[in-house]
Amino acid sequence: MKSLAELDKLRDKLQQEMKARQGEHDVSIAVSMGTCGIAAGAREVVKVLLNELREQGLSDVALTQTSCVGLCRQEPLLEVKMGDEKVIYVNVDQEKAKEIVKRHLVKGEIITEWTVS
Repeated sequence: MKSLAELDKLRDKLQQEMKARQGEHDVSIAVSMGTCGIAAGAREVVKVLLNELREQGLSDVALTQTSCVGLCRQEPLLEVKMGDEKVIYVNVDQEKAKEIVKRHLVKGEIITEWTVS
């Protein structure tokens, strides 16, 4: 850090990320972060999701994590909950995570070829 402005910018960014992980939201994304999910790349998916949510201006979406849900072969898993509707995406990589935000959260389009059947 070289200036107070840089520190303020960092604080604002971190506060926004914390807001995404707390509180009640109409829309939530839960990433499975058991050891199998982490080994399959779930940490990178979370980073991409945080970035994409920020880029799309979606500050009202909660991003949380869950433990293993027993579908280890299909990790990383991502559950999108909008109201009473739940959709589970499987084998989510960084590119799929971006598309899920753009198509499902922004446009309301469920990408059925990436979901649990």
